[in-house]
Order: sequence, then C-alpha cells, then structure tokens
Amino acid sequence: MSQTVAEVLVDTLEQIGVRHIFGLIGDSLNPLADAVRHSKIEWVGVRHEEGGALAASGQAKLTGRLGVCCGTTGPGSTHLVAGLYEACRDHAPVLAISGDMVRKMHGTDFIQTTEPDLLFRDVSLYTEAIASPAQAPAVIHQAIAAAYAGRGVAHLTIPQDVFQAKAEGKVSSIATLKPRPEIVPNSHDVAEIVRRIDAAGSIVIMCGAGSHGAAEELRALSDRLKAPLMHSVRGKDIMPFDDPRWMGGIGMIGTKAVYNAVMHCDLFLMLGTDYPYSEFLPSKGAVIQVDERADVLGRRAPTVLGVIGSVLPTVKLILEKVAAKNDTKFFDRVTKERKAWDEKIDKQSDLARSKDLIHPQAVARMASDLAKRDAVFVFDTGLNTLWSANWIRQSGSQRIIGSFNNAAVGTALGQANGIQALDRSRQVIALCGDGGFNMLMCEFLTASHHKLPVKAIVYNNSSFGLIPLEAESVGLPAFRKGTDFPNPDYVALARACGGHGFRATKPEEMHDAIEQAFAVDGPAIVDCVVAADELPNFPHLEFEKIENFAIAKIKEAILAFTGQ
Repeated sequence: MSQTVAEVLVDTLEQIGVRHIFGLIGDSLNPLADAVRHSKIEWVGVRHEEGGALAASGQAKLTGRLGVCCGTTGPGSTHLVAGLYEACRDHAPVLAISGDMVRKMHGTDFIQTTEPDLLFRDVSLYTEAIASPAQAPAVIHQAIAAAYAGRGVAHLTIPQDVFQAKAEGKVSSIATLKPRPEIVPNSHDVAEIVRRIDAAGSIVIMCGAGSHGAAEELRALSDRLKAPLMHSVRGKDIMPFDDPRWMGGIGMIGTKAVYNAVMHCDLFLMLGTDYPYSEFLPSKGAVIQVDERADVLGRRAPTVLGVIGSVLPTVKLILEKVAAKNDTKFFDRVTKERKAWDEKIDKQSDLARSKDLIHPQAVARMASDLAKRDAVFVFDTGLNTLWSANWIRQSGSQRIIGSFNNAAVGTALGQANGIQALDRSRQVIALCGDGGFNMLMCEFLTASHHKLPVKAIVYNNSSFGLIPLEAESVGLPAFRKGTDFPNPDYVALARACGGHGFRATKPEEMHDAIEQAFAVDGPAIVDCVVAADELPNFPHLEFEKIENFAIAKIKEAILAFTGQ
C-alpha cells in the first residue's frame, strides 16, 4: 500500500531511531501530525518553536543522533531559526521541517509567505523544498545524510498538499543514515606527533568536546608523559573534577594553574578542540592540534603540526609508540598551583562567607553537591555560565551541555526539555540566569505538560549580569537602565504552570530549597536570590583591563552623584 509523503518521512525517522519530534501544530503540519499519531514517535508540543529547535539540538548534542523539530507555514518556521543555531554552532545533527502553503498559492504573496530556503541558508548545511511527491524519498534521504555527515542542521520545506500526496516509493538505503565513524590519522602524522612529544620537555594536553569517550586513554597518556590534562568547557565533563590529572579549564572559565602551565610548556597538544580565545593559548612554542575537521587546524594558535583524526584512535596510536617520561617537576608544580586555586574557590562558595547574602558560586556548588552521579547539567549563557562552569564539580559520569559556541542567552531550559524527554528518570538540571530564563520561561509549561521533570535553578540578581562587566572591561560605565529589570515570582509561576517552586533568599535556606526541588516528582524552579555585584575570578588579567575597570567604576560613581 502506497504511503503519503508525511508517512514516508515519519516511517524513515522511526526506522533510524528518532523518538521525538518537537514543534507546534499548524495547518500545513496536520498531515505530518496524523502520520506521527500512527507511529511510535512521541510528539512533544512546545510553547514556542524556538523551544522546539532547542530541544532537538539538546538531544543531538548529548547523543550525537538526529534530533527533529518542525514549524508550520511562515512565522511558525521562522521561530525555529534562533534555536537551530545551537545545533549549527555546536555541530549536532538536527532535521528541521518547515510546513508550507499549498503549491498553487506560491508566488501570490499569500498570507504567511516566506522564502524558507533563503531564510534557513545560513543555519543549514542543506536546505531544500520538496515541490513534488516524486522528489520526496531521495530528498529526505539526502537531508538526513547531510545532517549526519556535516554534524549540523538539514532543513526541508514541505507544502501541505505535498505532505498529503502519495509518494513514489520509500526512502532507500536507510542503513546508511547514521552518525559518521571515527577518523584514524595516517601513520606519518602519528609518527611526527610521537617524534615531537619525545623531543619535548614539559607538555600540556588540552581536551575538547572531541575527546569524549577517550577518558581512559587520556589518563594513560598523561601518566606516560607526566603531562597535566586541561579542558575546554565542552570537555569539562570527560573526567571527574577530582581526578589528579584534570587541572581545570582556561580563561575566565578556568584556573590560574592551567594558564601558567599553558604559557610555559614546551609542547601544547590540542585534542578535539577549537577553543576560540587565542589570548589564552600559546603565542610561541610548539602547538600540535588533532581534530576531525581539517578547517579548524591551526586557526587559533601558531601550529607546527595539524593532524586530521578522531581523538580516541589517535591517542591509542600515540600510546603504542611514545616513550615514557620520568621528570615530574612540571606536573608537580601545576598540581600544587591547582590545589591552591581549588582552596580559593572553595572559600568563595562557602555558605558561611556571608550571613545574609547568597553568593552565586555557592548556588552552583550546592547544586553540584546534591546532584545525582549521572545527572545532566545544562548551562545557560551569561555571567551565570562562569558560576556554573567554575563551581560544578562533575562526577565523570555526569554530562554538561550548553550554548558553548553560539553563546545564546535563554537556551538552557529548551535544551533541558529535549534531553529530559530521552529519559524521564534521569536527573536534568538547567542552570539559568534570570534574564535567560525569562526569555523562554514559557517552555516550563512544555515541561509540565509533557511530564518532563526538569529542575531549573535560577540565579536571580535582577540583571543581565555579564553585560555591565563587558562594558566596564572597556572603560564604559554600565548602562543599568538597559540591563536591570524586575522579575516575576518564580515560585508562583512554577505552581501556576503545574510544577513546583522553591525560593532561597538567605544562605541557610538554599540547601533545603535545592534538595526539595531535586526530590519532587515533576518539573521545578528554584529561585536563588544572589548577590548582584559579584565579580568573577580572573585567572589572568591584563593591566589595560584593570585600568578600564577602574575608569568605569569612577564614571559610574560620577553618574550616581550627578545623574548625568
């Protein structure tokens, strides 16, 4: 019996293991919804299409498997775009589906007219309109293949009458639609890596997102070379916080011990990372970079050797050939500096630090201490990212997801919903700034509606906290009228949406608030009212920036006095 285009699409998605489609139903998507109703795929109706794109992106980031979202004609699809940049920038496979008006209305300036292929061109690796049912099987295959091959977004526009039409056959070669395999580097490159390692004295190994799945091999390499391991934010969860080789991150999400090690090592080995802040990478000395993407090699730091390869097979091959080192002086020095840094940040997150104020570092540390060993943390973007990324002490079996390349505010809750849908029994914790949470707080309704027990912890300082800091770093006074705002009663909001709400305004209230939120059955918001003027740590701060902060503070004092 022949199938409609909608049925062919849904059948294909079901066969390749897609479990959810995130979106809002509209007229052009009715045939798709009907096909989903007769499948094993769960339809998750979001409250905003951006939330649907974020949910699909969160799933794809966590699993490496295809996430799917959709929007109806015109505005219903344009809302997807912002959320799809999460998959685009963090290299996660997502299929986005735009419904469209029936074909006979094309070109007539009909209501909700857009040009989806043009609109989605920047965010997508592949975008195509299916204008004929005969196209459908081949184009559906091509879109999914492109999303997997490029690890990004593929987009299809499908008019309502095409969705309803009978397709000519099914999608063939479904077995080819899967995540791409690891890349084994060539033997010459491996030999050159080994030669340079053997010739080097002090070595630092930076582990990025591409190093997931290689924890044991990285430990073995660290032990063999007496080389400290450091990480990008996306690589933070690869190993436990307290692993003695795992020295922390770099930059404002990092430690002074790591910065000093990077700047003074003989050889810097970058594995599966395209860390963008070049000022925190070596400007001199030898850098070797290993990555699956040829286009990222050498663009962040002067690089003597760029190797195309996946981290796991590359490290395994290095371990087979590299000579062991015996000198531990460099490793021991970094370890000592790391211990001193940890003692410093422990004091900053101590609840006893202030009698009446909750410091944001304490919120992150408490969430970390009370979280389950296999929890998923989802970070939002802003000053709250610094608190979460620096004070979460991951177990090694937990995962950390965030908007790490797109750096978009307001993305945590939507991504958390998608991740939670995969396993409603797994603890998923969204750590949000109040500004970001307010942007898509409607997605808490999605969590409540679909019984997604996401726990949202809100750093409530009534401000976009990072923006004043960015202004002050260039010597400008903060524009408080543009960054400060009133917040709703988050406890009342949570309960009005059918979830649970908890609030902490003093240090002694925070443990119980978070513990109770984690214990309840269903979604919850924890409103943590935190100090509004907390400054982050600066593992490295140039004199020029210190001067700029001082100038900005003087200007703010004058403004407060004169009002001009």
